[in-house]
Amino acid sequence: MRVTDVPLRVLAVDDERPALDELLYLLGEDPRVGTAVPAQEATEALRRLSRAMAEGPDGTQGFDVVFLDIDMPGLSGLELARLLGGLAAPPLVVFVTAHEDFAVRAFDLKAVDYLLKPLRKERFAEAVRRVAELVRAGQGPRPAVPAPAAPAVGDQVPVELGGVTRFVPLADITYAEAQGDYARLHTGRGSHLVRIPLSTLEEQWRSRGFVRIHRSRLVALGRIEELRVDGGNLSVRIGDRVLAVSRRNAREVRDLLAGRAAGRAR
Repeated sequence: MRVTDVPLRVLAVDDERPALDELLYLLGEDPRVGTAVPAQEATEALRRLSRAMAEGPDGTQGFDVVFLDIDMPGLSGLELARLLGGLAAPPLVVFVTAHEDFAVRAFDLKAVDYLLKPLRKERFAEAVRRVAELVRAGQGPRPAVPAPAAPAVGDQVPVELGGVTRFVPLADITYAEAQGDYARLHTGRGSHLVRIPLSTLEEQWRSRGFVRIHRSRLVALGRIEELRVDGGNLSVRIGDRVLAVSRRNAREVRDLLAGRAAGRAR
C-alpha cells in the first residue's frame, strides 16, 4: 500500500446530533478517511480512546485523530484535549466549534487545526490534508509508514482571517511587533494580528530562536541578514525591513549573532 493510501482512523465528537451527522458526512466523503466513529459526549470519547490505548497503536480500535467540539456538557472538548495531551502516543486533535475565542487555547494544546461552524467543505478538506501529512510523517499515534522525507512541521500560531482560523507555521514568521495587548506577526507573504502579548511570545519562542531586539519587537535570529551600525545606533535587516535595536538589547543581539557566525564557521 502506498503511503498516500493509508486510511485515517477518526473519532468524531459532538453533543449535537445534527452537527455530528454533518461531520460524519464530510469525513465519509473524503477518500483519505478510512473509518469515522461517532461519540456524542466527551466521556464516551474517552472510553473509546481508553479501549484503543489498551490495544496499542496498531489495534483495530485505534484513532489517528479526534475531530472535537469544544462546548459540550460535562467534560468540555478543551478538557478532553488536555487529558489526551498527557498520553504517551495521543491522537491528533482538530477542534470543530462555533466559537472563535478559543483559538489561542487550542494552540496551547497543540491542535492541528481549528474549524469554525458552519463547516465549509474546502476548509474541512484542508484540515484532513494536514492530519494525513502528519500521520505520514510519523507525528500521529502510529509509527510512520516508510515514505520520502517530509518537511518537518513545527509549532503553529492560530490567526483569524476573514472569519476563518488558520494556523501559520512558526518557521514562516520573521518578526513580531507589539500593538498594545496584541502582536502583529510578519511573514514573507504578509502580516497577521493575534491577541497575544509580545512578552508571552518572547517566553514561548525564545527556545525556538527568537530574540527581543526592542521593547516592541521580537525577531527570528535566523532571518537576520545584516547587522548595521550607524553613529552608535544598531539595526538589523530582515528582507526589505531595517529594524532598530535598542541599546538595552544591543549586547545580547551582538552576542547571539556572533555565536551563530562562529557555529557556521566550525
